[in-house]
Amino acid sequence: MSTRLSARLSRLLNMVPYFVANPGISAAEAAADLGVTTKQLMADLNQLWMCGLPGYGPGDLIDLSFSEESVQVTFTAGIERPLRLTSIEATAVLVALRSIVDLPGMVDPTAAHAAIAKLEAAISGGAPAATSAGPPEEAPAVTTVRSAVAAGRALRLEYYSASRDVVSTRVVDPIRIVAVDDNSYLQGWCREAEGVRLFRFDRIESAEELAEPSRPPQEARATDAGLDLFQDDPAVPLARLLIAPDYAWVLDQYPMHRMAVHPDGSLEATMRFATLDWMARLVLGFGSGVTVLSPPGLVAAVRERSAAALAAYDGAGLDESA
Repeated sequence: MSTRLSARLSRLLNMVPYFVANPGISAAEAAADLGVTTKQLMADLNQLWMCGLPGYGPGDLIDLSFSEESVQVTFTAGIERPLRLTSIEATAVLVALRSIVDLPGMVDPTAAHAAIAKLEAAISGGAPAATSAGPPEEAPAVTTVRSAVAAGRALRLEYYSASRDVVSTRVVDPIRIVAVDDNSYLQGWCREAEGVRLFRFDRIESAEELAEPSRPPQEARATDAGLDLFQDDPAVPLARLLIAPDYAWVLDQYPMHRMAVHPDGSLEATMRFATLDWMARLVLGFGSGVTVLSPPGLVAAVRERSAAALAAYDGAGLDESA
């Protein structure tokens, strides 16, 4: 509760200089800028009536004129400047910025690097360091996606699906940009799949902003919609695998669910996969470290590929005298 009240107090104190700098702005525009709902903004404005200087008389309290169409501060009670970050707060913001600046699409890299330089200077007490090297260039597809999300427009993507090993064209209604497991994604309604999907930025080969607006279904706009990268969809085939003890690390690298641990340290795990061909190639890459237990079709595919590889090896005609 105290954390929530502290956050609201900071927001209230910063609202005064914000409205002084933006006289006559509408409640809806201000709410969007401040990251709150219009209802919360109106509640905050009503609360500001009770804030001001000691004495708390008519000439001491903040005075403002507001409606949903226009907000204007008529008496600031001396609170004309935004609150300054403490060194701890500035460091926290700096760490957060550095953690996302290298994730494609999360922030405008030019603005982020400029903010980082200013924060570093503020923390050290000096001027922002001059540097000849600018921020890294953003891929054109990333810039297009960020622009479409900001403008609320649909996108046409050329997207590489690692699970299917194919590049496909998708028309997507963007919802937001998110970070999941140290990667950045476009969360959007895929018209082809008719569902919410995550499109990893480093797998978007090209992007075209369309003239039509983004119109994802209302239920798709939920913050956590589609954020489970590997949903347990019963429509997707399930492989059951036996993993050798020294290959247990694959559980951290692939979307597997551990089912059992055997006395010898080997593990049984399951993993959803999109195509038989892709899954067979993945398993073969682990050699004897991972064995397929089911389904039968995947077991047969791995055996056939193994036999073909051995036949090709034997047919190479090794020179035994070498």
